[in-house]
Amino acid sequence: MHFNQFLEYLLLEKKYSPLTAKAYLTDLNSFAQFIQSNYQEEDVDRVHYNLIRQWLVELSQKGVANKSINRKTTSLRTYFKFLQKTGVIDSNPLSKHKSLKIEKKVMIPFSKDEVEGVLSMLKESCRDYESYRDYLIVELFYALGLRRAELINLKVLDIDFSNKTIKVLGKRSKERIIPLLDSTIEMIEKYFDCYREKYGIHKDSHLFLSNRGVKIYESFVFRLVNGYFSKVSVKIKKSPHILRHSFATHLLSEGAELNAVKELLGHSSLAATQIYTSNDIDQLTKVYKKAHPRNR
Repeated sequence: MHFNQFLEYLLLEKKYSPLTAKAYLTDLNSFAQFIQSNYQEEDVDRVHYNLIRQWLVELSQKGVANKSINRKTTSLRTYFKFLQKTGVIDSNPLSKHKSLKIEKKVMIPFSKDEVEGVLSMLKESCRDYESYRDYLIVELFYALGLRRAELINLKVLDIDFSNKTIKVLGKRSKERIIPLLDSTIEMIEKYFDCYREKYGIHKDSHLFLSNRGVKIYESFVFRLVNGYFSKVSVKIKKSPHILRHSFATHLLSEGAELNAVKELLGHSSLAATQIYTSNDIDQLTKVYKKAHPRNR
């Protein structure tokens, strides 16, 4: 098996995040344990499709969701592609495998009133480091459409006050520059005053720190967003990703071009951005009446 080399390939060549690479290895190890326990096969590099299929069937019987099974299959397929590329195997046993069907879940964005309600509530309470930090976390999710990992990994040096922009490191270490609103710049400056007083501030410091002075983490960010939006929204899902979804949906409903939203979100293709489009019947009616030649 070539797991260590595969890890280096994911991190250095594919530019996957450490968390993504770790998830791929976890899936590989899970499959390796399965074939060793059930078929006394210790070498993943020599397996055939039937063994993989048996693993997938077992996962399904255990109640693992199709989406998770597809992700695990992707981990194996990527590993076998790596083995092909390095000449270890001649063919990929998953080359003809078809992914399981996944029921599309409708993401319901926060309304503009819900977002403004939370931001107004947070802004009114801004008086120290923690309160400014909480406000800016919600503000940046909504104003910039960030992913959770992108926000967590922001650093002080990513803020360019002279050009009023912020540099964001997205998936596979792809950088994008996003403009900042004047109101956001103003709040960042006030936040930095509190930051400097509480911890001192350096260019390579992470933009957001916990109350213990260390980089914030995923569950902290989720609890923060969920907690504040639970005060204004009865929606089932209240997460950072819903704020990102709201950012895209609200821009599109106001007439922003799909390709521009794609660039702001850091998507590699328009297909990924289209899931954020909202069939706002009022907006569609306005466009339809304005554009259709029979309405003139």
